[in-house]
Amino acid sequence: MIQKYVYGKPFSTEAVVTEVPAGEGTPAYGKIDTEKGFCFTYIMEETDIVYGLGEANRGLNKRGYCYISDCTDDPNHTEDKRSLYGAHNFIVIYGRETFGLFFDYPSAMTFDIGYTKMDTLQVSCADADLNLFVIEGDSPYDIVKQFRKIIGRSYIPPKYAFGFGQSRWGYKTKEDFRKVADGYRENKIPLDMVYMDIDYMQDFKDFTLHEENFPDFAEFVREMKDRNLRLIPIIDAGVKVEDGYDVYEEGVKNRYFCQREDGSDFVAAVWPGNTHFPDVLNAEARAWFGDKYRVLTDQGIEGFWNDMNEPAIFYSPEGIDELKGMLKQFLENENYNSGINAGTLAVAPTSDTNDSAETENAGASIWPLMGKINALANSKEDYRRFYHTVNGERIRHDKVHNLFGYNMTRAAGEAFERIDPEKRFLMFSRSSYIGMHRYGGIWMGDNKSWWSHILLNLKMLPSLNMCGFLYTGADLGGFGADATRDLLLRWLALGVFTPLMRDHAAAGTRDQECYQFENLDDFRHVVGVRYRLIPYLYSEYMKAALNDDLYFKPLAFAYPEDSMAVQVEDQMMLGNEVMIAPVYTQNARGRYVYLPEEMKFVKFLPDGSVSEETLPKGHHYVEIALNEVPLFIRSGKCIPLAESAEYVEALDTKHLTMLGYPGAEYTLYEDDGIGKDYENKENYRTLKCC
Repeated sequence: MIQKYVYGKPFSTEAVVTEVPAGEGTPAYGKIDTEKGFCFTYIMEETDIVYGLGEANRGLNKRGYCYISDCTDDPNHTEDKRSLYGAHNFIVIYGRETFGLFFDYPSAMTFDIGYTKMDTLQVSCADADLNLFVIEGDSPYDIVKQFRKIIGRSYIPPKYAFGFGQSRWGYKTKEDFRKVADGYRENKIPLDMVYMDIDYMQDFKDFTLHEENFPDFAEFVREMKDRNLRLIPIIDAGVKVEDGYDVYEEGVKNRYFCQREDGSDFVAAVWPGNTHFPDVLNAEARAWFGDKYRVLTDQGIEGFWNDMNEPAIFYSPEGIDELKGMLKQFLENENYNSGINAGTLAVAPTSDTNDSAETENAGASIWPLMGKINALANSKEDYRRFYHTVNGERIRHDKVHNLFGYNMTRAAGEAFERIDPEKRFLMFSRSSYIGMHRYGGIWMGDNKSWWSHILLNLKMLPSLNMCGFLYTGADLGGFGADATRDLLLRWLALGVFTPLMRDHAAAGTRDQECYQFENLDDFRHVVGVRYRLIPYLYSEYMKAALNDDLYFKPLAFAYPEDSMAVQVEDQMMLGNEVMIAPVYTQNARGRYVYLPEEMKFVKFLPDGSVSEETLPKGHHYVEIALNEVPLFIRSGKCIPLAESAEYVEALDTKHLTMLGYPGAEYTLYEDDGIGKDYENKENYRTLKCC
């Protein structure tokens, strides 16, 4: 059962697409206080678990920390970070009472889940203008499926998007892309997509091509397509301020950009320099911006990734002016030199230090200045400086901040329906809010080549699925920092199972294409396992999308009566047949696993064979070499396998082998991978494990 409670005058986010009647009174759970903003408080039992929050830091169980839904451009995902790129305000409390909550609120919202007080869940925001959806059900799994039904069907990508993709910030010329294509094809490592980061553009301008490097882009797209590779270009949120640039001039002429309070177009510096942001919350501006994707689809492009759409801001003219004023004041302070010696810097930040008036004066000058420099990017003041126009009403950006990435991707998704309504396009985004899951997937943003980020990647997967985001994955190998061979192999062994499987790295980091490392056979094998599993992975994805279900689930959802399974956070259920338990620790030769029932322990070995061992319920240590891909098949289940291929369209799905328990049956979903005839009964066929 789902009940809606309306507070104040909520902004319509369009996250919920099913009509839910508004209830009277107050929710049956917790206490609501609207005297100063909005605050929901619930006292938890010691054993209560809290699931949800989608793209959020730390564990699968969110207890014990404070999270802030506030789409944030921050690549350093350390444990202390409270905001990441997405804002997904759905949680499930599981314990003495079991219920779900969706706080449909488009600005910053704080989830204090046992952080201030270990037994207290407190959800708060500045304005008491929101819709609160309370969901009751038999279990957390039931609650999630109810929620998924009211927010609408998850985005369905083309089948080729389940292939492996290679990306790097720094590919600039045709030769760069040809080198990648050659590196994979000549070494027989499967590949379907090569991603184009910002350098393919002319001066980082959206919907342009570098004139010198790509003078005949459509021909180059065909060249790559003839090699069974698709180019996937990036689109950024900021439109360069430049006379003669048609996107800029059209946006200014038609008032399609976000504006300052005085009606002038807001300016923020991003990669191209000064930019304007398209007002994607305005339906007319959203349609205009979305139609610009046609510039590239007309040249054969079939997929995109949207970036910098929190929106990210490097600085604004207003921020620079404030910094200049502070710098002038600092330099005019005759004591500033004494404020930057080592001794003074050591004591200046401490508020109770009063060694001398001179030191106090100097410290008061230098530290605010340094703080201002650090705060230029993604400044809260800047987010309060510009406005959207929605149905004729001006709305300050910070009040709807979390909706920008969602609506930028919505602009593309709606445009694709106009460009070719019968065809699926690949689309995923960095920033998101619930509702965007209907238009595209997400990748988990600019992570690092850290072992801890393999585990963070794993723990986010079911949480994102709960919020509707099925097509998701991380930058395998890590975006920032330098990847090592063992880290990349272990991360690829997790990426084998994520719908989006992409190796992506930042400029200036170590080359991490699979063919850059020694013993290429290992990489060919691990990526090849992905292609062997695509019939199963695609089938389970489609079933999850079409039935508002989950692709990844916590063990607790499949084994709710097993108290041990409820505690496991580094193993996940995939579909209805498989459990995954990747290795995420440096130098480990295996790992411990907990089996809630008898399962077949399967390893894909580097010689192309598959080992199977039946293990009883309980705790086990399993050995897993760097060049092996493990999975577990549930008792009485089986999965289909194909022979590997160099690209998805080359897979032979008519002659599949079955892996698992003899006598088990599997219902395979298979369609043409491009069209939208999802409900056709001929898409299903039953396979049996002999």
